[in-house]
Amino acid sequence: MNILIFGLVNSVILALIASGFALVYGVSRLANFAHGALYILVGFSTWLFLNRLGINYIGSILFSIIIVSIIGGIIYRLFLIRVKGMPASEIIASLAIGIAIMELFRWRGFISEAYMLPPFVAGSVNIAGVVIDWQRLIIIGVGLAMMLFLWLFTHHTKVGLSLRAIAQDKHASMMSGIEPDRTAVISLAIGSALAGVAAVVILPLGNITVETGYMVLTNAIAVCIIGGLGSWAGVLAGAFLLGFAEITTAAFIGPQWQMVVVLLFIILTLILKPSGILGKQKELEERV
Repeated sequence: MNILIFGLVNSVILALIASGFALVYGVSRLANFAHGALYILVGFSTWLFLNRLGINYIGSILFSIIIVSIIGGIIYRLFLIRVKGMPASEIIASLAIGIAIMELFRWRGFISEAYMLPPFVAGSVNIAGVVIDWQRLIIIGVGLAMMLFLWLFTHHTKVGLSLRAIAQDKHASMMSGIEPDRTAVISLAIGSALAGVAAVVILPLGNITVETGYMVLTNAIAVCIIGGLGSWAGVLAGAFLLGFAEITTAAFIGPQWQMVVVLLFIILTLILKPSGILGKQKELEERV
């Protein structure tokens, strides 16, 4: 039962982490390697607003998510638009931006164990003999709510439909008046906001560190590769497969082997089914 409950929590965490990365790639075919940096940027800024400026918790969270979404759009407008259509250069540029942000935090001394966000609700509950804290249950609720929101947003709003149209047929969308660069900016902004939402509900489980950003980026890439880039169902499948694999590994072998399992899953996927579990061959051809 422990593996079942904590595997579910870990799977939802991975889905939350990967959702922003998957959205950006699905719309603009851009692998945003600054994703992990934007994640911890929200964590650190929320901490600063809360502890240094005295803003209440909800206000700190909202300000941080708004700021990081604006930064995401600026990153595209100032940097990524200049290397658009050059996949290797896009990866290098976004990775360089991400490393610069994270190492700036390290340089400014944000490496102490003192940087933590408080849980939304203190305490724990017993479920079928398994004691689980309320924060993890909140993560499950937020994860389900986010998946529902993304589905409603992409299927029932003008902006969401534009994002889907660009993802499905860029040339036809341009002929109908949809501007791809504007859509890419919106996707980066929303993807950054999703990274922020994931950060504020997940980071209360531990310390805010620079290394967390690198780990988040690795997990987001792993989930999308395993599930299939460009496939929302694939992201969920990859998150649940990897989530339960990590918890099972931690329970029977040791937590220090979790990242090894993640990398093994990536290698096996690239060897056996490069397009991912639910990815299509067309997606693979576009990536190549």
